[in-house]
Amino acid sequence: MLGIALSPILKLLHVILGVSTAQNFPPPLAPREEEETFRVARTGAEQDRFDARQKLILHNLRLVAHVVRKYYATATNQEDLISIGTIGLVKAVDTFKIDNGARFATYAAKCIQNEILMHFRAQKKLSAEVSMNETIDVDRDGNPLTYTDVISSEENVAEEVSRRVEQERALALVQTRLEPRERQIINLRFGLNGAPAMTQREIAQKLGISRSYVSRIEKAAIGKLREGFGLSR
Repeated sequence: MLGIALSPILKLLHVILGVSTAQNFPPPLAPREEEETFRVARTGAEQDRFDARQKLILHNLRLVAHVVRKYYATATNQEDLISIGTIGLVKAVDTFKIDNGARFATYAAKCIQNEILMHFRAQKKLSAEVSMNETIDVDRDGNPLTYTDVISSEENVAEEVSRRVEQERALALVQTRLEPRERQIINLRFGLNGAPAMTQREIAQKLGISRSYVSRIEKAAIGKLREGFGLSR
């Protein structure tokens, strides 16, 4: 299971993709375009498959935000839950069968819910076993929300898809595409070196440079990482 230690990578990935807030999420694809994009993702040339997969993920991130707002409206760590839910979305994109007649949004919502539920289960295992009827949050109407309320009624995804594909890609790009100074700034900014993430001002003080210089380096580095993901700067 993807651990809390990968949270910095998830946050970096969201910045690379330009979707760190729900307002920036691109709109959903039209049904026909979505179906065609899935077909390209399954049968196209290698680069076309990669591009189609990225497109499906990006254009369904609003669904992740919707699930989080619907079931965890009062949660204080909604950005973390969106990051965790995004892993479920990636699994949904990779395992969805386009010819089974089901709507992708329905299937993906279940995968997203399952991913968040597994996150809560993992947290609880660190302390003690809990009842499926234990309250873990409240919905937007103030009603108690239990594990049973959010667990999927459908079968679990048959084969576990690697949860770290996008995160590992981001890490690889940090190592291969960035200059040493850019890599240092990104590592410090997102806490990739195991230490807490730092603000631009803190980094500037640590390295003895100006905050504006840190900002310029960070912006250039993110641009290179976006290019590595096949996205425009």
